[in-house]
Amino acid sequence: MTTPRLLVATTLIGLLAIAPPPARAQQAAGPTSEVEFEMMTWPEVKAAIEAGKTTALIYTGGTEQRGPQNVNGGHNLMAKETVRAIAVRLGNAIALPVLPYTPNNGASAQLPGTIGLTNELLAAILERLSEQAITTGFKNVILMGDHGGGQPDVYASTAAKLDAKYAAQGIHVFYCSDVYSKRQADFDAYLKTQNLPTGGHASIPDTSEMLYLGGDKGWVRRDLVKSALGDPAGGGRRGQPADPNAPPAPPRLNNGISGDARPSTAELGRREFEMKIDYAVKQIQGFLAPAKPQG
Repeated sequence: MTTPRLLVATTLIGLLAIAPPPARAQQAAGPTSEVEFEMMTWPEVKAAIEAGKTTALIYTGGTEQRGPQNVNGGHNLMAKETVRAIAVRLGNAIALPVLPYTPNNGASAQLPGTIGLTNELLAAILERLSEQAITTGFKNVILMGDHGGGQPDVYASTAAKLDAKYAAQGIHVFYCSDVYSKRQADFDAYLKTQNLPTGGHASIPDTSEMLYLGGDKGWVRRDLVKSALGDPAGGGRRGQPADPNAPPAPPRLNNGISGDARPSTAELGRREFEMKIDYAVKQIQGFLAPAKPQG
């Protein structure tokens, strides 16, 4: 005889067996699998390249302390969102997995969060990854990064070296600088128009973008943003003699923040993120545009 409790359990098991999969599982074959190399199978990559997605995006992140309020992997987290969005917007590109280490000599037991490479190591890695992408079938390789270490020297020189090597075969390697340097300069200019302070590491730009992209994912310790004040960004003018009448400088906070992150908002982060995508797409499209005939 079937007891009521057993009948209920049997019914629930049956309903679970025919229930649709969770939304996340249903989305597994969605847009990300069309532009993210690591989320594609090899037949999908092969088919995408044959269909015209012949541009490989190599984006570097970086692992470093980002002040008390931001997680150490911020560059990698932002980089993955950025390169995915660039690939989607371009329509003819696939994003390779983000490289999580870039040039940085800031490893410290006092501020433990930074693990870095040297310029020489990054140059060798970028060259290897680019040539592997070319062997895979990509006709264009774009180098770019979320962290300032090695830019522009390593990225630009590696791209120029490989482009000279492969251009005769119709294969090109480019360095996209606007996603980092132009965006950084223009966003600083925007902050000034809003009477907000510009800053360096872990200040408004970093913290705002992380709030926008991952404020609900634990990327930022929201309760610490209100106290996220660091050492003055940039310090005094280089080469200028010290003013003997100036008051003594306050002791360094040395908390990993260069500037003031307290005014950070998700809305500022949205603006910055969209600038990165717009600038990168425009520059890459310029690289890939057919050369105009001379004369």
